[in-house]
Amino acid sequence: MPLQSSFAKPTLSLEQQLGQKLILDLRYFCQQGSSKQCRTPVTTLPDELAAAIAKHNIGGVILFSENTQSIEQTITLNSQLQAAASKSSSKLPLFISIDQEGGRVARLPRDVATSFTGNMSIGATYKKYATQYATQTATVIAKELNSLGINVNYAPTVDVNMNPDNPVINVRSFGENPALVSKLGAAQVAGFESNGVITSLKHFPGHGDTNVDSHTGLPQVNHSKEDIYQQDLAPFKHIIATQNPGMIMTAHIQYPQLDNSTFVSVDGKSMIKPATMSRTIITDILRGELNYQGVVVTDALDMAGISHFFTPTQAVINTFAAGVDLALMPIEIRTPADLNALDKLMDELVASVNNKQLSKDEVAQSAARITALKNKFKLTTQLDPLSTLAKAKDIIGSQAHRKIEAELAVNAITEVKNNNNALPLNLRKGQHIHIIMPDTRKCMAMQQALSAISTAALKYSCSSLQGFDPVKAHSLIKNADVVIAGNATPNQSAVEIGGMDDLKDDPRFALNTAEQPKALSSLLDIAASVNKKTIFISLRAPYDIAQFGSRANAVLASYAYNIDTDKNNAVAGPAFTALAKVLLGSAHAHGVLPVTIK
Repeated sequence: MPLQSSFAKPTLSLEQQLGQKLILDLRYFCQQGSSKQCRTPVTTLPDELAAAIAKHNIGGVILFSENTQSIEQTITLNSQLQAAASKSSSKLPLFISIDQEGGRVARLPRDVATSFTGNMSIGATYKKYATQYATQTATVIAKELNSLGINVNYAPTVDVNMNPDNPVINVRSFGENPALVSKLGAAQVAGFESNGVITSLKHFPGHGDTNVDSHTGLPQVNHSKEDIYQQDLAPFKHIIATQNPGMIMTAHIQYPQLDNSTFVSVDGKSMIKPATMSRTIITDILRGELNYQGVVVTDALDMAGISHFFTPTQAVINTFAAGVDLALMPIEIRTPADLNALDKLMDELVASVNNKQLSKDEVAQSAARITALKNKFKLTTQLDPLSTLAKAKDIIGSQAHRKIEAELAVNAITEVKNNNNALPLNLRKGQHIHIIMPDTRKCMAMQQALSAISTAALKYSCSSLQGFDPVKAHSLIKNADVVIAGNATPNQSAVEIGGMDDLKDDPRFALNTAEQPKALSSLLDIAASVNKKTIFISLRAPYDIAQFGSRANAVLASYAYNIDTDKNNAVAGPAFTALAKVLLGSAHAHGVLPVTIK
């Protein structure tokens, strides 16, 4: 997408400054009904939302997968969004932002855009390939986002994953070594920003050693101050010094060794301030000690780590008072009636400046940082859907981009164990492979990938860890020549599971999440008892190798299992294709574990 000449730096009124400090979520919008019932995706911009963007000089929006259903639709929506911004009194363009990290977190359709196998797979390639894949993945994602009119990516994740039980970061991290995370994160910032997409390092001061997801609770990190600076903060410090990223995102996490001051929550409890609302952490440490003068954005303010303890207005005021520039998803807007809440929020923010809860000078300085960043990246309200569509279709998911995606997936595969040369598999026509996977779709993906590469016609059967008949599974394993078992931990979210196909045959055999590891153990024990060659594959965070690896002849780690889909049919996707190549010997496993398995 061509970059237009930058807009003149305006002198903004207080209301305009405050509007620039909000990034709204437009995921769903319904013309009537309650907010909680609304699940109509915003695929074109409703007049009411366009009017609100213009009225309040809104600074930006965040897009979700519901908003990005096709190339043409996404470009049209982004054009409509910038057109709405052009009608505001400030005329300032929008930050149009997204979470397109790659791997687990990808908002663009996987069968359309290039989404890669994620950060930990990049970390696994570092020993042989250094920063090559960090640079290449960021360059590809940036070009694809830029062609759609998306100008901010909430990436890279530079949390140092030190906790095997981390439910939310795990493979979104490059690894457990702060120096490795620093180098790969810096390379991604350079790759994104040199291709016109603003980055947002996350999650400051670090989400790597938590066992609580801040989407559902308020985590606390109890590292010593020395450890925080050597581990959690190290990647941020390095990347600020070497790359000066456009944005940094805060974490809704308590760091008592950095700031143990307290607040009183909406239910009257006294609690330690989360980093998002800590002036010590945001202003004194991030801006003062680390000398970051760019734009600071909150993580989503609707997450439980914030929303359980504050009203929306309190949350925004507290983050601004701490020194944060942008409030991400400050209020839920799902119906026209919710726009009254936006009007009220703006009034309350103006009042908070007038009554000196917020500093007028600091609000002005914050707005200046925001407009300077928009100037630096030459953001524009002039997006022409017709002129950009052909270019976007050539760029997004191109053959060259898919080639890099496939190469990363293969070069990340890590051989952790290979007793008695169990790999590669030397399979003959008619041999039987029994596949054990977290769900039926992953069985299908593994089977499709093996079938595409194998020169011999093979027989396949499957046990899904969401539900299987134990007697039938025992018989299939007994009659198989090879057992390939995959596991994905931490637990999959609902959106990753892929539907109810696993249970449609016989719901009597449905397994709840807690039972699934036990079921996998029992199936591996059965395979061992009948002396079957067994391959265990860690499909996500490789810490599960400690639990299941001893039962297998060979162990591989892929760090990803994402499946591309085409009209609801499973397609193998890069991780499964890479695994099949290594299993059958057409590629070697060059990856190195970027975390320690105890």
